[in-house]
Amino acid sequence: MTTTFYGIVAVVLFVAAYSLVIFEEQLHLRKSKPVMLAAGLIWVLVALAYGAMGDTHTPHDAIKHNLIEYSELFLFLLAAMTYINAMDERDVFQALRSWLVGRGFTLRVVFWVTGLLAFLISPLADNLTTALLMGAVVMAVGGSNQKFVIVACINVVVAANAGGAFSPFGDITTLMVWQKGKVEFAEFFAIFLPSLVNWLIPAVIMSLTVSKERPEAMDETVMMKLGAKRIIALFILTIITAVSFHNFLHLPPATGMMLGLGYLGFFSYYLKKKEHRLITGDQPLDMIGHNPDEHCEEGHHGHIEGFDLFRKIARAEWDTLLFFYGVILCVGGLGQFGYLAVTSELMYIGLGATWANVLVGFLSAIVDNIPVMFAVLTMDPVMSHGQWLLVTLTAGVGGSMLSIGSAAGVALMGTARGVYTFANHLKWSWAVALGYAASIMVHLWLNANYFH
Repeated sequence: MTTTFYGIVAVVLFVAAYSLVIFEEQLHLRKSKPVMLAAGLIWVLVALAYGAMGDTHTPHDAIKHNLIEYSELFLFLLAAMTYINAMDERDVFQALRSWLVGRGFTLRVVFWVTGLLAFLISPLADNLTTALLMGAVVMAVGGSNQKFVIVACINVVVAANAGGAFSPFGDITTLMVWQKGKVEFAEFFAIFLPSLVNWLIPAVIMSLTVSKERPEAMDETVMMKLGAKRIIALFILTIITAVSFHNFLHLPPATGMMLGLGYLGFFSYYLKKKEHRLITGDQPLDMIGHNPDEHCEEGHHGHIEGFDLFRKIARAEWDTLLFFYGVILCVGGLGQFGYLAVTSELMYIGLGATWANVLVGFLSAIVDNIPVMFAVLTMDPVMSHGQWLLVTLTAGVGGSMLSIGSAAGVALMGTARGVYTFANHLKWSWAVALGYAASIMVHLWLNANYFH
């Protein structure tokens, strides 16, 4: 069906929608909007194409399969994002940032510390959150020193992507591979050293351009709010729960994450009660959190801001979550027309698994690693365990070669607008590409036993 009218229109729709996603920064059009529109229209075309052949069951079953895949990803990410937002509201990240800024480190030390922390935090907190946190430290310390801010931001992006590649919690692509059961949780750590090499090689090259100048230490102290450490502990417990659901109970990890969200729900109830008592004594509040005895200037009752779980859920990255919906349904729809089968044959039979998986990394730098990885998982080529680990590595770290290739890079371009740009990142793409090539070679050598 790849040469049919419906199939060709579906491809044109997908290319048009993804072109709008690539130019999101220039157009100020949220990336979820074009892919959601394209997803709906592509499935209309799928239904019409199959309907013309008298088959109404195949599209129905196929879209249900895609919706189940999306719902698992959605619930997992919603729980993770809510925890990150809760820690953000409790000033966990701000406290870490103020501690780093107040140390009085030299610029070179800041370069290495922010890179190392990005590599170590992203396996838990995801590469986007980590890049924004460390990018804020870089900009606070670097100030007007644009040369330092540029290389330090590139270093943070590479480190965050590399750190996210060896953990199902660090990147959407690794999460998808884990949820599909292609790689077990403990097996991801086999690509720890290749991921480390991927970051260290460009970091060493770029650090040579960073001066040992010592910027003035900033005297800013941020204390974490009530319950912050307990929320961190609950998040770690939630991760253990999700892993246990998958490994021991053979249930989807998303159900474990939602149980973990239940932990936070009950703790948020305790926090809300505790904070209200601290503000109002033991004065009971009404149903919507108003203190009957406290009046604003206009004569209205004052609103007491307590810790509210649903406010944290509302602050989840809804644009990203809906973007995944669009991507999964678009790619799934194109799969029904047979495009993924053709691509799979061209790549995995024509080029061979190793070169095809190396190419996946380059594609994820240009397009985005999520649709590329979802397409590979949908094609489901017959590969050894080592090849599945290789494609997890290349899809995770390949996006570092261009600033638009990963969520971490796009986010930092937004916060360091005009300094960390596509062109400035491109000047160092050769160093990042060296790290990419080295990480693949280390994996092929170190994990040779997985390739049988």
